[in-house]
Parts: sequence; C-alpha cells; structure tokens
Amino acid sequence: MPTAIGREEWLTNLKELLRYICQCITIQECQAVTAQLLLPKPTATSEKWFSYLWQDCLTVWWGDWLELRVRVYQVLASGLISPLIYILAFGFGLGNALKDAPMFGGSYLNFILPGMVALSSMTIGFGGTSFSICGDRLYSKTFEELLMLPVHPLALHLGKMLAGVTRGLLTAGSVVVVAILCTGNWHFLHPEFWLLVTLNCMVFSGIGVLVGLSVTSIESVGLYNSFLIVPMSFLGGTFFEPNLLPQPLQTLVYLLPLTHASVGLRAVVNGGHAQWYSWLVLGLMAIILCWCGGYQFSHQKD
Repeated sequence: MPTAIGREEWLTNLKELLRYICQCITIQECQAVTAQLLLPKPTATSEKWFSYLWQDCLTVWWGDWLELRVRVYQVLASGLISPLIYILAFGFGLGNALKDAPMFGGSYLNFILPGMVALSSMTIGFGGTSFSICGDRLYSKTFEELLMLPVHPLALHLGKMLAGVTRGLLTAGSVVVVAILCTGNWHFLHPEFWLLVTLNCMVFSGIGVLVGLSVTSIESVGLYNSFLIVPMSFLGGTFFEPNLLPQPLQTLVYLLPLTHASVGLRAVVNGGHAQWYSWLVLGLMAIILCWCGGYQFSHQKD
C-alpha cells in the first residue's frame, strides 16, 4: 500500500473492504482487515499518519454533528437549566447574605460563575457522550456500523470525544453569555479561559466515552452520573474555596479534575492565570483517557 492514498484509490479500497466485510465472522476480523487496507502504519517513513488519524477523527465527529445541529437549540436550552437554577439560588439568594465575605472577593455571584461554566461543560460533555454511545449500542443497534468504519480505533474515540467537547462548549458558551450579562466581566472571553474549558470538556467527554462503551443498560449511565458527576458537582470547588478546607479534605478535593477546572477558570476571570499543575492534571487525564478509549474501541465486541 502506498502511504498517500488518493480519492480514487480510497474508493477502490473501500469497495474491496465491503467485500471483505461480508466474509468476516467477527467485528475484530473486520477491524483487522480495515487496518491493513486503509490505514498507514505509524512508522518513521509514514509522516502523514497523524494527518490521516485527524481526518478520520473529523469524519466520526461530523457524523455526530449532523445529528446534533438539528437540535442545537435544545442542547443549549437543556444545558442552561441547572446553571440558571444554581445562579439564582446560590448567586443571588445565598450571595446576598455573603456579599461582605472577604474570602469570596465581595461577590459570591462572581465567585461561582466560573465554576458554573466548568460544571455545565462537565455535565453536558459526560452525559451527552455516554447516553449517545449507549443508545447506539443498546437501542438503535447502529454501533456495529461505527466499529466497521475504515478508521483507526483511536480515531473513533477522538471523534466521539470531540462530539462531546462540542456539546460542552455550546453549553459553556451560553452560560458565559449569562455571566457577562450579570457581571460585565469580559475576562470570560480570554483565550486561556476557553482553552481550559476545552480541556475540561475533553476529560469528561473521554470519561463519557468509556462509560458508554462499558455499560450494559442505559440505567447504568444514571448510576455513574449519581455516584461520579453529582458528587463532583458539589465537591469540585464550584461553590467554595478549596484552600479553606482542612488539609486532608483539601487533598481529596484537589484529586478531582473539576476542582482544577473551576479554580483555574476563576483565576483567569479575576485577571490571573491557572496554576501549572491544573494544566498538568487535566492534560494527563485527557491523554490517559484517549489511550484507554482507543484500547476499548479496538476490543469492543458490540
């Protein structure tokens, strides 16, 4: 196989792949044939391997985007419900009682708004990705078609993860609009702010991919949401300053990825920068989840 595959050669190989699919007994055999036919091996002489991987990733993402774009307003509206409730109840309600508290900078509303952005991107990134994959696997039965695509397993994970990142960024953007209207703080549009939001979306979308691939029923996704996402929503530094906690609890809270996202976003909104270890923790988690997701896709049986 040449390293650079033209469009006509690609179509010819795709037809050949379809003939092989009819003879394949298992999905694993189909994936092995796919790798031999269409994907260049990542050797020292194959400099365009990452380019092909990125193109395949965008192909998978585009399939999800075509479904998402027809209900983008529904995603925006549903993602705003919880943040608006928290902003009204905590920001304006509890915030009036804490408006003179020095640890919150004089405004509890300004304190929690960056955390609301992190919280909403986490919830939608995880929930949208996990429920989407779970529905395709267990109900619409279209997931096997995805596994038979002539793309690398890592590209499958990255494409699904990017779809979750897209959902998370759309929701985060709507919360940012509300935050700017409430505070007039334009630091919410700082590039570092959005880079950190994107990294947060990558982490929780990656977790959503793994959950969607592993659960055996859609009710199981609710269990992960109850025991992972909901506790992290309240313990992830969104509504309080982690540094004010006793040392054992502070260590526990800083193990949560949402804490690093909330604290980092708050620092950027206040005119500073996120700590280097926040970038390190979120970046390492995203990389590890990518490796786990690619491995899981390569061994997925349904």
